[in-house]
Amino acid sequence: MLQGHGTENDFVVLPDPDGSVWPEHLLDAALVRRLCDRRAGLGGDGVLRVVPSALVPDAAAVLGEALPRCEWFMDHRNADGSHAEMCGNGIRLFLHVLLAEGLLDRAAAEAGVLVGTRGGPRRVGARPEGGYWVDMGPARPLGSGTTVLAGRQVPGVGISMGNPHLVVLLDDPVEDADLTTVPPVDPAMFPEGVNVEVVNVLPAADAPAGADAHARMRVHERGVGETRSCGTGACAVASAVLAGTGRTTGTVVVDVPGGRLSVGFDGRTTVLSGPAVVIAAGTLTPEWLAG
Repeated sequence: MLQGHGTENDFVVLPDPDGSVWPEHLLDAALVRRLCDRRAGLGGDGVLRVVPSALVPDAAAVLGEALPRCEWFMDHRNADGSHAEMCGNGIRLFLHVLLAEGLLDRAAAEAGVLVGTRGGPRRVGARPEGGYWVDMGPARPLGSGTTVLAGRQVPGVGISMGNPHLVVLLDDPVEDADLTTVPPVDPAMFPEGVNVEVVNVLPAADAPAGADAHARMRVHERGVGETRSCGTGACAVASAVLAGTGRTTGTVVVDVPGGRLSVGFDGRTTVLSGPAVVIAAGTLTPEWLAG
């Protein structure tokens, strides 16, 4: 068992290289909730099980013909125990764990490998100078939507990164937004829930070197609550920010409460870059598991 984070989006990571340690019947929703409990458990925004794709019952359905090329599968659960399609911070940590556990060599990681997720296959790699990148696929528009903040209905842009997002651009500081409860959305537009990002677009003149735009965001993740970061959310935000400038290519730096992410668009796909850190490794005690 390990704990780690990507820009403070934190996870309990369960290496399961032969699929026998954390089988589906054991890693149920109740156990995931206990693991993610920040008082009675280890604490985390979710759980990542590191398991061969061939041993995941629903992998074939989501990976299709890419299944043989995805040796490893990121079996991602939200803190409420539900399955999640994709997580940009989580998949960087996933690759970091593959390296730390000796399940992948450095040369292969730097070349980039395909990892299976419930959002489809994703290519992820290690940068020689440190940090990780992941090809997140295209940002797909879902249409216009709304939510309610401080009793006021505000417009947003629906974007899919393999999971759904509603990006809300605000004039007021994002620090003032109340994300302690689930922001209400149209259930017909988001029948399975949605991540809601509140965003301030920062002056382009002050953007970090190499960036075409700069934004600050906070996020309320479905099944979790407010988190310190969201990789897919940063991609959705960057897509909306670029679209607001009339661009479809470029690099956007996105500041989140847990750090900084970089999102690049080439007109075809989206590449997210950022750090990943393992902070602890250990063993769950029989006493806790039996509780």
